Amino acid sequence: MEVSGVASGAEQEPLKEQQCSPQKEEEEEEGEEQKLEKRRHLLCTEFASITSSDAAVAQCYLAENEWDMQRALNSYFEPPLDEQSVDTVPQVLPGTAAVIDLTESPSGSSAAAPVKEAGLSLQEDDSTLSLITWNIDGLQLSNLQERARGVCSYIALYRPDVVFLQEVVPPYLNYLQKRAVSYTIIPGNTEGYFTAIMLKKSRVRVLKHEIIPFPTTSMMRNLLAVHATVSGNEICFMTSHLESTKTHAEERLNQLKLVLKKMSETPASTTVIFGGDTNLRDKEVAKLGGLPTNILDVWEFLGKPEHCHYTWDTSQNTNLDAPYKCKLRFDRLLLRAASTGGQIIPQSLDLIGLEKLDCGKFPSDHWGLFCNFDVVL
Repeated sequence: MEVSGVASGAEQEPLKEQQCSPQKEEEEEEGEEQKLEKRRHLLCTEFASITSSDAAVAQCYLAENEWDMQRALNSYFEPPLDEQSVDTVPQVLPGTAAVIDLTESPSGSSAAAPVKEAGLSLQEDDSTLSLITWNIDGLQLSNLQERARGVCSYIALYRPDVVFLQEVVPPYLNYLQKRAVSYTIIPGNTEGYFTAIMLKKSRVRVLKHEIIPFPTTSMMRNLLAVHATVSGNEICFMTSHLESTKTHAEERLNQLKLVLKKMSETPASTTVIFGGDTNLRDKEVAKLGGLPTNILDVWEFLGKPEHCHYTWDTSQNTNLDAPYKCKLRFDRLLLRAASTGGQIIPQSLDLIGLEKLDCGKFPSDHWGLFCNFDVVL
């Protein structure tokens, strides 16, 4: 968001009426603009320091609150009073497990529609495992709060056991930590933008986690791994956001190699599930000779279902108003099965986030992936 050089009524000091030349008036106006810009820069620095966010986030919140620090901080840490209705808890069927404290879309929101149509069960079942992976586009500040509520409504209604998120920013993480109280949330960083893994406390017991750096990244990317047990099975959950754009294909492949290496090095008795925004093109994977024989691509394993082929589709997703039409399978799930003990077997894969919110935007410029697995003991 570009900061305007025009002061609001609260910021512009009254000027004494005086006669002066057009040149002098222009010089004085430029001086006032410079003072205003300097003041706003200081406010952004102070806001970022208080909230542990960055300058872009600070500028967004301050500008939306007429550069009033207290109002901006209130908006950051808590939605305005007229939006408190989003804190209501979604209804659940009798006999289900404890309700997660995530925001629900306001009444009539379209975000709930695909979930209801899918007829998904809210009952927890030790013989299944559910997972969402989603690039939530936290870097795009436009309608960020509405889109965050949209993502949370999907999580509240699908109630996945595990959630992989990419492009999380500090305000988004704060929002989730306040509301997803039934999830353990482990971020891959706390500055800039990063990944996070959410694990339902009633289903997943966390053993440890680690953050593996990508040594040559220029985009703050890394690999986040959480070691846990689910229904007695040892599982290592991994997520990452691999380097973006065509021009960084070489770095992206180096990062993929590291991911595959870490998956292969995990103890054989542990199932490994990796998911995230890989930014991969099929020809890039082919350049590596395909995936290792012990690692499968969930979409390919399930028969390459066409309905969830493309997770980045500018012909359908209008959030970026892209002048080009592009359809790619950026978001992927990989699985390395355990050699002994229980098995985690993919059963279904669907896209989520396909409905526009009331603000006219989709929750993200990516579709999310929702996957169900069978847990065979």
